[in-house]
Amino acid sequence: MPIIQIKFSSASADRHLPARIAEAAVRITTDVLRKNPQLTAVTVEQVPADRWFVGGASLAEQRKSSFFLDIKVVDGTNTKDEKAAYVAAVFAAMGDLIGELHPESYVYVHDVRAEAYGFGGLTQEHRYIAGRLSRAA
Repeated sequence: MPIIQIKFSSASADRHLPARIAEAAVRITTDVLRKNPQLTAVTVEQVPADRWFVGGASLAEQRKSSFFLDIKVVDGTNTKDEKAAYVAAVFAAMGDLIGELHPESYVYVHDVRAEAYGFGGLTQEHRYIAGRLSRAA
């Protein structure tokens, strides 16, 4: 049930690139963080290279690509090693997809408390307790 938001900047003219990025994000999130792909939502937004700045210069001037991936997962559901592997896998995939990455590209994994996060009108804490009660019955 993670929500993934991705902003990227690339010189690529591939009109299917946002869909390919979303597919890669879901695959890596499923494989590395063990999240259900049916409950994973992704938004992808492209930012023109002349409107993305690092160190005062645009990516267009630097002839680099960049991205920012922000994902929210329930606190305690992934280890430090899993999150480190996730960051590495996302960087590798994004480099393959959007071209030479500026080193100042980011992955941010938010560990969110279960009682403060949910979908379909129910918190993850509610889903956990309901699951425990149904197994006990």
